[in-house]
Amino acid sequence: MSAEVVLDAKPGHAVPFRQFVVKMHGRCNLACSYCYLYEGPDRTWRTRPAAASAEVLDRTASRIAEHARAHDLSVLSLVLHGGEPLLAGAETLGRFAALVRDRVPAGCAVRATVQTNATLLTVKRLAVLARHGVGVGISLDGGVAALNSRRVDHAGRPSWPAAARGARLVAERFPESYAGILAVVDPAQDPVLMYDSLLALGPPALDLLLPHGNWSAPPPHWEATGAVYGDWLCAVFDRWWESGRRTTRVRLFEECIALLLGLPAATESLGLAPFDAVVVETDGSIEQVDSLKSAYEGAARTGLDVFRHDFDEALRHPGVGARQAAATALAGGCRACPLLAVCGGGHYAHRYRAGSGFRNPSVYCADLQRFIRHVAARVAGNVLGTVPVPPERSMP
Repeated sequence: MSAEVVLDAKPGHAVPFRQFVVKMHGRCNLACSYCYLYEGPDRTWRTRPAAASAEVLDRTASRIAEHARAHDLSVLSLVLHGGEPLLAGAETLGRFAALVRDRVPAGCAVRATVQTNATLLTVKRLAVLARHGVGVGISLDGGVAALNSRRVDHAGRPSWPAAARGARLVAERFPESYAGILAVVDPAQDPVLMYDSLLALGPPALDLLLPHGNWSAPPPHWEATGAVYGDWLCAVFDRWWESGRRTTRVRLFEECIALLLGLPAATESLGLAPFDAVVVETDGSIEQVDSLKSAYEGAARTGLDVFRHDFDEALRHPGVGARQAAATALAGGCRACPLLAVCGGGHYAHRYRAGSGFRNPSVYCADLQRFIRHVAARVAGNVLGTVPVPPERSMP
């Protein structure tokens, strides 16, 4: 374990993995300047094969089935990822999803999706994915060309024309395959314009993610005394809330409301639910999630692989244990915070500080406070009377 990992939480019963992120291809056809994976501090991708081999995929399918059987899973999520996973070929993606479904125990549903930048989507490829029951999630910065200006190919050419064409193909020709759009918050862009432009692409769901940053490498436009990201999220929430929320789901907003009401919510960004995702790299390495790579070189490494180890061994890794330890693994200030049950300390990768590891508040602490209190205030009076608004608290 790296010295950067700080874990003094008491070990408990490990929660089995239910999300299996499989790197089908380790390279990307785009060269986005802000990409934390290829432009960040971790360079381990350079030493790995470009694509997962048939042997890696075969062994991974068996390991997933083994884990599902050992823990009697009734459903699991299979995320076909990259890089750009479609570089591996739609048929390869479909066959792998079919292989996993064939090997898991009867009664275990496999919900397969591919996360793509949409530039390589064609009717033929979408038909292959649909035939194999693979949903399509799309990563964009917005629904117009200007918002996607930083998403360029390796020659510096804009990706938007191809991405827009692919996104519209999914929405218009394969709506049953459309899983939604993932977009990273950019406070330099108008929040309502970005939100409305994404809605115009007809996604059934929208994931809004804070850019990966930490105390040692703060995110763009971040100020220690401000809450520009929180203000941005509040503006989009108001637009969503006032629209009646009848069309596109915004998962961050729904999960925040659920947590405020004391209901369970499964998200990496909020709440105290044990994290249950694991990654298999193109060479078969078992790793923690990619977001950790935004902290430092090798942060996601476990030293395990699908050829020599099962996923239960990954559950026993100290880094995984820290992410499943709920409040026990949080900084003292977080444990005393009235927002704890909703915030949950924020995204694990955003807590990192060189020298002290991950036992810190999120670098987005002020933003999360701003956003959660705003949502609580808007929801108060709309659901069975009132939702208590947590008292103000200074950022640790």
